[in-house]
Formats: sequence, structure tokens, C-alpha cells
Amino acid sequence: MEQRCREKAATGKYRKMAHFPVLWDLPNGTLYFGGSGAAAIGRCADLFESTFGVELCGKTSGSVALDWATQNDAIERLEDLAPATFASDQAIPDVSWSNPFSPYSDFLGNEFLMWLWWQLENETDTLELSDETELTAMLNKILVLECPLGEYGKETITADSPIHLPEALQAIRNGKLPRKTGMTLVRFSQQFDLVLQAETFAISGAKLHLDDDADPHDLDARIQSIRDLCESVDLLFLNFLEHRIESAVWKKTQAKITKWLSNSEPSRRKPAAA
Repeated sequence: MEQRCREKAATGKYRKMAHFPVLWDLPNGTLYFGGSGAAAIGRCADLFESTFGVELCGKTSGSVALDWATQNDAIERLEDLAPATFASDQAIPDVSWSNPFSPYSDFLGNEFLMWLWWQLENETDTLELSDETELTAMLNKILVLECPLGEYGKETITADSPIHLPEALQAIRNGKLPRKTGMTLVRFSQQFDLVLQAETFAISGAKLHLDDDADPHDLDARIQSIRDLCESVDLLFLNFLEHRIESAVWKKTQAKITKWLSNSEPSRRKPAAA
């Protein structure tokens, strides 16, 4: 209130203050922040750390991979991974948007979206996860692709099913990688709609589809749905990581993706109904 009074005295009117929802999931050691701007995230982290004395560590695709590798005695194999190339006769020495000072292999997020795209187009839209549950996935609404060499710019495609458009396939044939996509996930008979940023693993535009008879004011149920959403994304990513970390397995998968990209026509496989 004191801050708002000072603002009014200086300007003659109140300035609208930005508000963001925050959920501290103490049992799982996770803080969910309902904003995507770097300034807002940084301010939230500063306030949280100064108030509770808890140091926050941002979650990225690389940090998820490192946590998994630590638990599975695979840190050396993770550190040996280098960015993959999928288009034939094209080498990717580095990824232009990667942070050279980051200890995390965040390029794995881009490769994850490419792998998932290939899976949905050529293999199956229902995957078995490590906890023995099944997840059905569909990429939809928005697809952002960018040249990892920083030479050919960025492309944003909006459509009900952007991965089925010829320009999307042409973009990855030319060496661009997916950086953001909308997706629908179905697990535990519950549907989640979201937009996923590949490297940071930031989720935006999330929509939880609760049961028709569910109480919309049941806070515990909504919190559990948020947990299920984040867990579903993480488990899907770890499904990819288990393939990526095994060099022989990944070499075969990478060759299949390259062969798929060399085909002259886009896949005619229809997306699954959500």
C-alpha cells in the first residue's frame, strides 16, 4: 500500500500493478510461477529467497536430464552428448541459442520435440512411460522453428495441426529445429493442453480438463492436476532421454529421422482425436 501511495503522489493516479499466481508445492520441493517474463521470474525468485531463505534453481530440459542421469549413474554419458543433426549432409557444431556458461544440456529439449514429432508421424501417438502408465500425445495450435546456426531466422506456424503442413516439414528438412510447440497430452484419462518451450521447459497456456462432476473449487484436486501435468511432461521427456543416452539406439533412431526427412511428401498420417 505504501508503494502504491508513493506512485499516486508522483503521478496523480494509481498505476496498475502486475499480479502473478504462485504455488509452492512443498512436498515436491517445487515452486510454480504463473508468468513467463524474465524480469517477473527474477523478481519472484528474489522475493522468495529473501523471505524464506531458500535458494531456487530454475528448471530446464537440461536440468531434468541431469537429475535423471544422477539417479541412473549416467552423468558421464550425458556429458558426452553433443547436439545432433537430422537433415542429411548438415553438421551442427553448436546451437546459436544455447548458453555457453550453462552446465545443462538444454539442446536436448529441441531434440526431444523433433523426436516426438517423428514418433507421432511414423510410429505411434501412444507411448508407454517408465512408471508403466500410457500417454497419448498430439502437437497442435502453434509450432516455432529456428535455424540452430542462426543463419535462416525463425518461423512460427499456427494451425490446428501445424506439423502436418508442408512448410513445417520443409523447415526441418532445411535444418531448423522446433523451439516451442502446443501439445495435448492424455494420461490417467485426463487431458492437458499446453505450450512447451523446448530448452527452458517452461509451460504456458496450460488448461486442465477436470471431470464434469469435479468440484471446481476443490483446491487439492487442482493442485494434483498441476502435478500430474508436469509429471506427464517430464516422463515423456525421460522416455526420449532413455533412447538418446544409448549411443547405438540413438544412432538408429537418428538415421530413421533423417530418412523420414528425406521423403518427398509430408506424412499423410492423421492426428489422433483428443
